Amino acid sequence: MPTPTNYILIDFENVQPRNLELLKQQPFKVFVFIGENQSKVPFALAEAMQCLGDNGKYIKISGSGPNALDFHIAYYIGQLAAQDQEGYFHVISKDQGFDPLIRHLRGLKIKAARQKDLAEIPLLRISNAVGTDEKVKLIVTNLSGRGQSRPRKQTTLANTIDSLFTKSLGEHESLSLIKELEQRKYITINGGNVSYQLPETSKANPGL
Repeated sequence: MPTPTNYILIDFENVQPRNLELLKQQPFKVFVFIGENQSKVPFALAEAMQCLGDNGKYIKISGSGPNALDFHIAYYIGQLAAQDQEGYFHVISKDQGFDPLIRHLRGLKIKAARQKDLAEIPLLRISNAVGTDEKVKLIVTNLSGRGQSRPRKQTTLANTIDSLFTKSLGEHESLSLIKELEQRKYITINGGNVSYQLPETSKANPGL
């Protein structure tokens, strides 16, 4: 299954991210919503957005008021979701007023979440993971969320792990992580077949 497109909608009135460099070479489409009375953006943001090319877009909202920008973001999510039913939508804002919208979208089977910072996006956490412990934790969380669609063959599991880390590991590290999963008793391998002993409480979105 191909990785879904991740759409990032930044509430720039509420959050001014300083870490857009995390998005370099990632499969994201980024929309920065600028308030009507905001006349300037930091150079670092402008530079990072420029690096995104066609995948980065500024949207200057019309009108002012406590919820004007929120309504613009809601409109764009609806428009984008109609065009891409498999997309994943990330609203970057500290404003909890978005949460009822997120719950409604999920009720409609639209994949959506609110994060307070870009670094909280699961795909970015995975792509920037360092160290065996962190990688194993992310793999276990992702596999736990897959339910019955977990890979049943060792070769398929290796490919799944490599894809999870945006194909940056290579065969040797993927197999090393499988061995680590086995040693920690998260999986059992018998004749190339994989069985799982994963924590029931772990949750993940398999599309990430």
